[in-house]
Amino acid sequence: VQLQASGGGLVQPGGSLRLSCAASGSIFSINGMGWYRQAPGKQRELVADISYGGRTNYVDSVKGRFTVSRDNAKNTVYLQMNSLIPEDTAVYYCNADILVYGGRSYDRSWGQGTLVTVSS
Repeated sequence: VQLQASGGGLVQPGGSLRLSCAASGSIFSINGMGWYRQAPGKQRELVADISYGGRTNYVDSVKGRFTVSRDNAKNTVYLQMNSLIPEDTAVYYCNADILVYGGRSYDRSWGQGTLVTVSS
């Protein structure tokens, strides 16, 4: 199983970016999917997650600015980030709780991380 994240880059304050993360491999089912981030010198924190049925959860600092969504047919999770501020600068990691064919439990897989830099 592999998670491939994309969409990071350099953006000015107030700008927008859309991150994508596609899961591939011998996947039977995916439960929760989400995004974490880690800023320099800080611990990794949950940004947003979404259940299979579409229930979402956000850290307070991104509420109203970020939107997490998923396409279950494509095994892909997205993070639309609007009104970006310098404090959003971090490496963003996607994750997914995946049940593989022949597996007995959902295991969490992580993407490789994509850098988001918000700066003028």
